[in-house]
Amino acid sequence: MAAAPPDRDPTADTGAGAVGRQVRALREERGMSLSTLARLAGVGKATLSGLENGTRNPTLETLYAVTAQLGVPLTAVLSAAAAEPTVSGAAVSATLLEVFTEADATYELYRMRVTPGPGQLSPAHQSGVTEHVTVFAGVLRAGPVDAPLTAAAGGHLRWTSDVPHSYAAVGDEEVHASLLLRYPRR
Repeated sequence: MAAAPPDRDPTADTGAGAVGRQVRALREERGMSLSTLARLAGVGKATLSGLENGTRNPTLETLYAVTAQLGVPLTAVLSAAAAEPTVSGAAVSATLLEVFTEADATYELYRMRVTPGPGQLSPAHQSGVTEHVTVFAGVLRAGPVDAPLTAAAGGHLRWTSDVPHSYAAVGDEEVHASLLLRYPRR
C-alpha cells in the first residue's frame, strides 16, 4: 500500500464527512452560526448539522443553497471529496470533471444526466453566476423558472443563474449533457 501524500490525512474519508468538514470550515471562516446559514440557505438546521457532521448525504439542491450563501462555487466543498465527485438531486445527477480558475472567474465542468419525470428546482446562485449546457442526448428544458429554455441533442442553453432555475427532461428519454458553471470573482 502506497503512503498518502504528506499534505493529505490518510485517515480522512472521501465522502459526506469531507464535504461536511469543508462546509463547517467555510461557515466558521465567515463567522456565521449554523442557525444563520440554515436560515439563509432555506434548509433545516438539523439538515445542515447532519451535513456538517457527515451523517447526511446532501442533495444537489441543498449543496447549491448552502454554497450560494457562503459565496463559493460548489467545488469549494467537493474538491476534497473524490477525484470525480457526483452529486444528485431530484432529477439531476452531475459528475465534476474539471475546475478551471482564471483571474476573473472560476469554472466548473460537469457531466450531467437528467432523468425523465418530475423536474428539479435549483436555488439561486450568488450574483453573476452563469450556466452553459450542451445537450448530447434527449431534450432538456432548463433555465430561470419564469423563462425556461429548451434544447435538443446538439443544442446549447445559457442563462444567468442568480435566480431560482429548473431542469427537466422533456419526454421519456434521459438527457445527457455537459454543464459549465461560471462563478465571477468578487
